[in-house]
Amino acid sequence: MPRNPNWTREEHIVAFNLYCKIPFTKINENYPPVVELANIIGRKKGAVSYKLANFARLDPALKARNVSGLTHGAKGEEIVWNEFHGNWDQLAFESEQILARYKGVTLESEIDLSDIPELKEGKEREAIVRTRVNQSFFRKTILASYNQACCITGVQSSELLIASHIIPWAANEKERMNPQNGLCLNALHDKAFDKGLITVTPDYRVKISDQLKAKLNNESEQFFLPYENNTIVLPSRFAPNKEFLEYHSREIFKK
Repeated sequence: MPRNPNWTREEHIVAFNLYCKIPFTKINENYPPVVELANIIGRKKGAVSYKLANFARLDPALKARNVSGLTHGAKGEEIVWNEFHGNWDQLAFESEQILARYKGVTLESEIDLSDIPELKEGKEREAIVRTRVNQSFFRKTILASYNQACCITGVQSSELLIASHIIPWAANEKERMNPQNGLCLNALHDKAFDKGLITVTPDYRVKISDQLKAKLNNESEQFFLPYENNTIVLPSRFAPNKEFLEYHSREIFKK
């Protein structure tokens, strides 16, 4: 039977999932993840690329840079966009569930649970699976938004990059999955940020704690002092929330 030309809610959700996880500049019908999703949901690759560009028209970060996707789109894109922005935790997990079902695999097979060999069935297992799935989505979204580079140093080795939470994971459950609560940092600066030894101010400048400066020597100061007062490289999407940065500067940063 011919494919229904109208996209379903589930198809919109998995398309938005991909929109979040690939760089904006990669949205084209020949980019392998676009081709893969087209094959998974049984749509033409051009149609998937077109749908991702439709989501881009709703992105305020792109609008702020006078970059836009297509000028016209469907109501389904607006509905899913608003749902994600209202509840990142629920819809990130739901999108991965739907994607796994389209692939014909289990959600657990898509994540690494090898470090928990004796995890039993039940609510504890479900909670851990959900957390792992969402953490993976958050990391992919943050790294894609920052074009796979540390926003302070420009380091591009993915093995060294961390999707850092501005408001710590344990401090605000509601904002855990919000990509505007994330920065892409290399492992060293992620640790310093987590410990409050550096911060990023609401005007996106790097500040270094006096406590850290007092401990730096001639060898280690090169990793921090050259970046003080520099403006971070802002992401193509999901710019860090200034209220979240204010929280970190006020509550976490060791002045």
